[in-house]
Amino acid sequence: MSALTPSQTVGPYFRIGLDWPEANRLVGADTPGQHILLRGQVLDGDGVAVPDAMIEIWQADAAGVHHGGGGDAFRGAGRCGVDADGGFVFETVKPGAFSDADGAHAPHLNLIVFARGLLTHLYTRVYFEDEAAANAADPVLGLVPADRRATLVARREGDHYRFDLRLQGAGETVFFDV
Repeated sequence: MSALTPSQTVGPYFRIGLDWPEANRLVGADTPGQHILLRGQVLDGDGVAVPDAMIEIWQADAAGVHHGGGGDAFRGAGRCGVDADGGFVFETVKPGAFSDADGAHAPHLNLIVFARGLLTHLYTRVYFEDEAAANAADPVLGLVPADRRATLVARREGDHYRFDLRLQGAGETVFFDV
C-alpha cells in the first residue's frame, strides 16, 4: 500500500479549464485605446529559459477602468503558456491610470507566474518606461527599493514592450506577497 504524497509544486498543467482560444489576446479590433504587444521570457536563476510556465495578466482598460467581463471587446484578463524558449506574448491595450484610496496608480498590468517547482505562484506588476512621471508617483512602485524598480518596468523595443521575468538571482524580478 502506498501513502499519499502531498502536493509540492504548482502543476503539472492540464489544458482543460486553464486556457481558452486566443487567451493571450485581450482585445478585439474595435477595442478603444493604444493596442500593444507585451513580449517576454521566463528565466531561472542562471538565465536559462523556463519552458513550462504559464503567465496570467489582469489590467484596466485604456480609460483606467477594471472590467468584470461583459459585452465589450476588452476582456481585462488573459493567459499564456510559455513556449520552449520560455517566451510569451500578450496582445492588449496600454492600460490607463486610475486612482483609489491608496492614491494615483500608474498604468500597469498585474501579472502572475505559475511554474513547476514553485510552491506558490508569483505576483508582480508590469509598468511602462514611457510613463516616468506616473511611475514616480505610484504608491506600490514607491514601496519597492529604488535599485530594484527597473525589474518591474517594460521597455519599448520596436513594435512591442519587452518584460522578462527572472525568477531568482541577479536582476530577480520583484514579486509581491499578496
